[in-house]
Amino acid sequence: MTLAARRIQVVRDHMESENRLAFDETLATFTRPHYELVATGAVYDGDDEVMGYYTASRTAFPDQRNEIHSMRAADDAVIVEFDLLGTHAGVFLGFEPTGREFRCRMAAFFEFEPGTDRIEVERVYFDASTILAQLGIPL
Repeated sequence: MTLAARRIQVVRDHMESENRLAFDETLATFTRPHYELVATGAVYDGDDEVMGYYTASRTAFPDQRNEIHSMRAADDAVIVEFDLLGTHAGVFLGFEPTGREFRCRMAAFFEFEPGTDRIEVERVYFDASTILAQLGIPL
């Protein structure tokens, strides 16, 4: 299996483990867990911060999941286009649950440690107002 194919499989496993809430498996796909959410400017670095992000996001959206549309390998990254979905069942950004669902198209860049199939950073691009509007949260 080529390095590019291994990297695509690692990203597929990473995203699937998030859907199953198997976050120990998700963390194991990184050299050191690191997320950057470009729309909000949030950065989560290291096991504790990333696990805190998982806990907070799944408290607000217990059924949060991703549906992959496409995956492409670049020289040092895998780029994924996907929908993120969930139901607002817990406090999110200080807002009480609305019970509404959201679906938002996103793109994530998974950058890899050179020469390996371990993720260095997951950088996610999305339009936060798309999610807030669907949840009925004032912009």
